[in-house]
Amino acid sequence: MSAIRIEDLHKHYGAVHALDGLTLTVQPGTVFGFLGPNGAGKSTTIRLLTGLAHPTAGQAWVAGENISRSQRVAARVGYLPEDPNFYTWMTPAELLDHVGRVFGLDAAQRKARSGELLEQVGLAGVRKRRIGGFSRGMRQRLGLAQAMVNRPEVLFLDEPVSALDPAGRKEVLGMIEGLRGQCTVFMSTHILADVERVCDRVGIINKGKLVVEANQAELIASTSLPAFELEVDPDDAPTLAAWLGGMQSQPWLSSISLGNGGSIARLVVKDVTAARRELLPLALGAGLSLRRYEIVTPSLEDIFLRLVGQEEQA
Repeated sequence: MSAIRIEDLHKHYGAVHALDGLTLTVQPGTVFGFLGPNGAGKSTTIRLLTGLAHPTAGQAWVAGENISRSQRVAARVGYLPEDPNFYTWMTPAELLDHVGRVFGLDAAQRKARSGELLEQVGLAGVRKRRIGGFSRGMRQRLGLAQAMVNRPEVLFLDEPVSALDPAGRKEVLGMIEGLRGQCTVFMSTHILADVERVCDRVGIINKGKLVVEANQAELIASTSLPAFELEVDPDDAPTLAAWLGGMQSQPWLSSISLGNGGSIARLVVKDVTAARRELLPLALGAGLSLRRYEIVTPSLEDIFLRLVGQEEQA
């Protein structure tokens, strides 16, 4: 059984189609990265899947429950919104105790779970301090803790590390990695490096529609173009540019771009074997003094920008 199954899901706000026929499946125990530009429909999707909003059309199931049964879904999921808000007069310990009561935990369970989670998110030392004095990053950590009180089968995280400093991001991402296999994590974010680090699979949404969904390695292999990068000292940029001008006739070359003030050249090729054999000797034969020569592996950010850009032009 899928942890999340979405079939032709639509959500309209008047003339605005926030979701426009989204179809997606997420397998149990995976950490799934849900990506898209602002306004693509990421938060709308999470609100529908957690029962906080109702679809205009289509269906979806979370942990085996149809999202139309919002109360049954709520008992089996956890949710961290992008900007969590709490009762400011409460302490973290009181908040987690309150959430535990909502989920029917007894006093001993609430105490043990609260202590465990506050330790995990780095708030054990402020467990009795009023939440009203917390920074946004501290509220984000507390939000993650409250989302896990009921040991959810599916955990929804909307921009979970956007307010954290680098050290805090590292810790929280480590926690998310540790949940792999224990529950399904559905994580919306715009920080692509974080997705590369912790997510098994990636879905990219744009204008309310799924652009692509795949394992990270599969996505890179299926959408990337073979490319080589050459870097020279800035003083040698004119020599590099002149040499590239004569390279246009090479049959294995597809395109050339320059960066970093003209000192870095990226060459996209049609024939990797021929490029491996000929490119470096040609560069050295032209008298270029190379600082770097490598076959480029595209980042998730490169692929994201390429796919979303293609959608914008369509």
